[in-house]
Amino acid sequence: MANLFDRLAGKLSTFLDSRVIFILDCLLSIIASIFALLCLGYMRGTMYASGNFALLWLSSSLVATILAMLIFKGHKLIIRHTSLHDVLVFVEEVAAKFAIMFVVMLVAYRQLYKGVLFALFADGFFTLFLLVFVRLAMIVVYNYFMKKRQTNRRCQRVLLFGTGDKSMAAVVRLQNSTHYKVVGFLTEEPQPSDLRLANLPVFSYQDDKQFKQKINDYDVDAVLFTSEVDAKQERDGLVKKCLDLNVKPLIIPNINEITGRMLHNTVRNVKIEDLLGREEIQISMDAIKANFQGKVVMVTGAAGSIGSELCRQLAGFGIKKLILFDNAETPMHNIRLELEEKFPDLTFVPVIGDVRQGPRVDFAFRAYRPQIVFHAAAYKHVPLMEENPCEAIRVNVHGTHTVADKCIEYDVEKMVMISTDKAVNPTNVMGCSKRIAEIYVQSLGLAIERGEIKGRTKFVTTRFGNVLGSNGSVIPRFREQIEKGGPITVTHPEITRFFMTIPEACRLVMEAATFSTGTQIFVFDMGESVKIDDLAKRMIDLAGLKLGEDIQIVYTGLRPGEKLYEEVLSNKENTTKTTHNRIYVAKVREYSYKEALEAVNEMEEHSIFVRIPEMVMKMKEFVPEFVSKNSVFEKYDKHEDK
Repeated sequence: MANLFDRLAGKLSTFLDSRVIFILDCLLSIIASIFALLCLGYMRGTMYASGNFALLWLSSSLVATILAMLIFKGHKLIIRHTSLHDVLVFVEEVAAKFAIMFVVMLVAYRQLYKGVLFALFADGFFTLFLLVFVRLAMIVVYNYFMKKRQTNRRCQRVLLFGTGDKSMAAVVRLQNSTHYKVVGFLTEEPQPSDLRLANLPVFSYQDDKQFKQKINDYDVDAVLFTSEVDAKQERDGLVKKCLDLNVKPLIIPNINEITGRMLHNTVRNVKIEDLLGREEIQISMDAIKANFQGKVVMVTGAAGSIGSELCRQLAGFGIKKLILFDNAETPMHNIRLELEEKFPDLTFVPVIGDVRQGPRVDFAFRAYRPQIVFHAAAYKHVPLMEENPCEAIRVNVHGTHTVADKCIEYDVEKMVMISTDKAVNPTNVMGCSKRIAEIYVQSLGLAIERGEIKGRTKFVTTRFGNVLGSNGSVIPRFREQIEKGGPITVTHPEITRFFMTIPEACRLVMEAATFSTGTQIFVFDMGESVKIDDLAKRMIDLAGLKLGEDIQIVYTGLRPGEKLYEEVLSNKENTTKTTHNRIYVAKVREYSYKEALEAVNEMEEHSIFVRIPEMVMKMKEFVPEFVSKNSVFEKYDKHEDK
């Protein structure tokens, strides 16, 4: 039906040939004369409706019409633009026709009866009526079909990828949508030409030519994927074909993304995040919920990318109370409004505070008595921390030191620390500061297990790689640069990174908190690393732009402390297996609590008084695998080597 409307509207949108209109107006004029003649015959007898009089009447009508139209050229007016001024042209044509017929009849019969004069006036009236009425009817029909066409064009025509249950469900979900119209299914598997599902055709394609043919034949605007797994598998296949043909790749997100949205928003464009990484790690959410239900939970760094997602997921686990601790006022305000809207029954407390301020941290523990603490507060940007190393120690080390000590003091059951893959063989201050925080937390937990320190808190650490879409990460940065027209800045053409999604990272953290039996550092199989240069090129493709024509990539060189390749977290040599086939426990050197505390206290003192050389040298002494790269601190490595 949509194709029919498009075709008809397309025909109507073209100008009709004036010769066609000329013939049509002539026919309308003759029809009007026939009506007038029949009226005359009805009033004065059949002799006027037949014979020589009728022949003369109709002949004079045709001649008069042709002459009038040639003089006033009403047939050359554009019908869809008919105005009052145009109606006056038709009046002039009708008047000319009347005058010519009057003269012909007067010459032929020398005198005209009242009935004949009435018929002439009736002929003029009918002619004018038909000329105007037909044009108005054509305008109404034109507007109707054009409106239908606009509606159809606003409603994107989509092909569903695959013929599984999810695709069938998508047909039902979108059947009443005013934004998307499913026109068929698309599959690479050979199918019978007449196969239909849900009364829609199933199209198969084996090459680019067949795919392009289907897109053109059915005027397809988009291909809709029903799962992120399909989109990832087709990132170099069907997704690329779509982008080459300016066909939008769309995706139906999972239920977590569409809660509270209108139906038409449940379909979105395929994003770069959908095409990266590996199949997401499957985690037992029921076990996680059982572990947190009825508990008071605190999240530090609650307004950040990871912290806020932790809060969202924890809010749905039936916890007793959620304590949000962060020093960023506006982001805290935003997450508060979000939680109030999405989880009206949740009891939560936003606390503005800084993990560097012991008394403020103490207040939060003392006032709300958390049973489980997720410690996500940290400085994370490598170049900034390389330029401000003391602040890295103040937040990432001293902040962790403060929170961990309060967990023991207030009898917290478990503290889960969020760490990073940059803590493995660190080459920058940020990564080393996170490794020192890991060491302190681990040594504290082991000291409790050995009975060296009184307490019952279990300390768990989770390491993962770069998080897709987190604040300040590469994808939002590239997206912003593309919106500005470029260039996209990449530090090095060969630089690679491991990626994971924010929800996946948070589920990993909670899974670790659930099945941990002691003081452990958890890592997981992150799949293959992603070349940042390739990521930039894919984002350019998804934006519908051409590299080198519409936008450029500029290589700026590695930043201070930046690695070309990140460490693989799940090597067999540096990990041991867990009950989950994708999650591992890191094998790391164990430090005594006394040694860790002394080193941490010394580094914290240096950071307070901004004694940068002494602090960095102590970091390298305490974490001997910390070897700076592309940094002003490389000189301390050379000093130690001598």
